[in-house]
Amino acid sequence: MLVALSKVARFVKVLLQSASSRYRKLSLVGKALIWFILFFYFCLTSFIFVVTPARIAQFTYDFAQDIRHIPYGYTILIVIMIAVSFPPFIGHTTLLNLFGFTYGLQGFFPAAFGSLAGSAIVFVTLRIMFSKRLRSWTSTNEKWQALEAVIRSRGVPLIILIRVSSFPPWAWSNSLFASIAPVSLFQFFIATLFTLPKVLVYAFVGSRIARLSDGEQRNHMDTQTKIVNSLLVVGGVLISVLASSLVYHLMQKEIKRLHDSPSEVDELAAEALEATEEAPLLGSDSLSSP
Repeated sequence: MLVALSKVARFVKVLLQSASSRYRKLSLVGKALIWFILFFYFCLTSFIFVVTPARIAQFTYDFAQDIRHIPYGYTILIVIMIAVSFPPFIGHTTLLNLFGFTYGLQGFFPAAFGSLAGSAIVFVTLRIMFSKRLRSWTSTNEKWQALEAVIRSRGVPLIILIRVSSFPPWAWSNSLFASIAPVSLFQFFIATLFTLPKVLVYAFVGSRIARLSDGEQRNHMDTQTKIVNSLLVVGGVLISVLASSLVYHLMQKEIKRLHDSPSEVDELAAEALEATEEAPLLGSDSLSSP
């Protein structure tokens, strides 16, 4: 028990040190953005406490039912899904929950379609719009050339491992793969298919939350049913977190293996994977400059 607590403490310490180091490297605008996000979540938490979670949950449930009764209402959510697949937008996971919240487990199918379509559209759009800039950038970046060489040699298994990893987030992952020239649309699509189990889990969690959000359904539930639904929600979240942690661990293991490799190319590829924010289509100035 003490050993486990010691490992957790060391992990938290390393995490805080890494976060502090990254924060110090941010520009003034980046630091201001971090504080804005913290302020936003503080206001959101305060709002939830004032309005009460029950009233917010009921309002959200009623709104979801309004969408459900609109003919082809799921297309609205699919369009939003495609939009948030472009960086720097966020909200992919929330939308997956919303599909389940609105349509139950049947929401998995439009959620899966939106995820696949959104990622493919981002991939093709960025490749077409910035192909010349991509070739120019990669021709002068040794680390990125090494990463492309490693992915070219390892193929789909490594692409799948990076794709299902929890980092980078969904929209940035789409952009990352669009930045890697050896990755074809077909390979990217196959790798994205491996994210569908996660889509199913989030849709399932959303469907369970919907049952607990509606006051009428909640009043007709006995205590045992409420406990079961709550445990299913918690279990779904834990499965998702554990799966993401496992994949992230495997990803870090692969990076370490590349670092330990005697090949200089593997070493440079590992450094490129660790600094994905430097990818040609992820940098803050890569999309804004002509």
